[in-house]
Amino acid sequence: MSFALIGIIVVQIFWIRNTLQISEKQFTREVHASLQTVSKNIQNIELKYFIKQFNELTKVKKLASEAEISKIIYEQIDTAHNEKFTYARTILEQKYKVPTDLLNQDSLTLKRTYSKKDILISKHYINKNTDIRVMSPDEHTVHFRELTDLDKEYYRGYINDGMKRTPIKTRISSTDLNNKLKIQLKNRGIETSFKFAIYDRGMLTSVKSGYFKIKKGKSYQVPLFTDNEGNSNYQLYVNFPEKESYLLSSISKNLILSIVFIVMIISVFASTIYQLNKQKQIASIKTDFINNMTHEFKTPIATINLALDAIKNPKVIDDKEKVLNYVSMIRQENKRMHAQVETVLRISKLDKNQLEVSKEVIDIHEVIEDALSHIQLLVQDKGGKLDVKLEGIQTEVIGNAFHLTNVFVNILDNAIKYTDGKPQISLMTENASNAILIHISDRGLGMSKTAIKNAFEKFYREETGNIHNIKGHGLGLSYVKRIIELHQGKVSVVSEKGKGSTFTVKLPVI
Repeated sequence: MSFALIGIIVVQIFWIRNTLQISEKQFTREVHASLQTVSKNIQNIELKYFIKQFNELTKVKKLASEAEISKIIYEQIDTAHNEKFTYARTILEQKYKVPTDLLNQDSLTLKRTYSKKDILISKHYINKNTDIRVMSPDEHTVHFRELTDLDKEYYRGYINDGMKRTPIKTRISSTDLNNKLKIQLKNRGIETSFKFAIYDRGMLTSVKSGYFKIKKGKSYQVPLFTDNEGNSNYQLYVNFPEKESYLLSSISKNLILSIVFIVMIISVFASTIYQLNKQKQIASIKTDFINNMTHEFKTPIATINLALDAIKNPKVIDDKEKVLNYVSMIRQENKRMHAQVETVLRISKLDKNQLEVSKEVIDIHEVIEDALSHIQLLVQDKGGKLDVKLEGIQTEVIGNAFHLTNVFVNILDNAIKYTDGKPQISLMTENASNAILIHISDRGLGMSKTAIKNAFEKFYREETGNIHNIKGHGLGLSYVKRIIELHQGKVSVVSEKGKGSTFTVKLPVI
């Protein structure tokens, strides 16, 4: 059972771990797909914007002197770097001239190949405003035509060359990026908090969601604004602070069911082991009880047989005094066996709640004095001493005098039996919190911690030293506890091995 239980737990742990790994891989796949979509959307939006701007400028159609010309001219004025950036790119195959003063010349010769581009940076250009614009035909006397049949890669190359000097915050805002990410992640079933930031060649930019730090192995990234070769200076990073709890929540129902079933199996297994041990202990105790009971009955039966044999002797049967003596002995031994049987029957009735305990108003001191009268001769016979201090003031309780007398007789009888030599017993009463406390102390053998714990268990008897040789069935203290509880009271014991024991009975007073 242990091996099977461990196997089940290991399989469940492996299954949960495997499920988490699959969920994490799926999560990573969906996140990467979402980031790729966001990156493409941002780039396509920028591309569409520039195509629209270009088409607006090419609505005017005119013929140049040499040929029809299509040309893009882009200008950016940056006061932060004190520069003016001019970008020009040709489309037609022949050479032509464009009037401009960018190089302090009357015109600018441009080549016809798609791969050729002309860039000019003018230093010490002073202007109060940074401006980004596509220049109109009137500013440069350049004739345009519509370029609807040109490949979009052409525009993308122009945008990358022209916009790479533009601050990232003017190309995409933190709010816009956050919304795009949230929409794409939600579309793929990922609804958990995230943080993002754009890095420019390893440096954190202002486009971010609050405090952000790249976490090795935990941050997801995708390039932004890639060129025709797929290269980019910008990287978008995204973190998911609650990723672990989100993945666990995705399998929470199956996880909870697995844990519940594992706990149930462990509980049943532990309960089975506990019951097996308990049954084994009970079987051992019952065996001891039967042995003790047999021993207790064997002695009086043997005594009665001897007395009967003696009476049948012709020399004794005519001696009336001897016959009466043997008859008295038989009666005493019979009473002894009857008392043993009554003790067992009382415990049995208590267990089945069949013992009738009628209650009335009684004086507990009178009950104690009655119990003391039963054991007074036993103490004197052993040469012991009995110290009694009935100091309680409130002494009336609701109870059964017969059963309470038996309670104190049992405790006092144990104090005598479990003492080597002369018994020294003290009994004291006192009042506390609407109750009367009866303390019965002895200087006997005492009890171990295990014995104290099981002292009031049915059939329990400590088997160390010479205790096992003391007559009894282990039923006395069990009877004491049940009777005191029926009187809404409590009984406890404090003991130390070799120094004696103190039993305390607490009963509510009227």
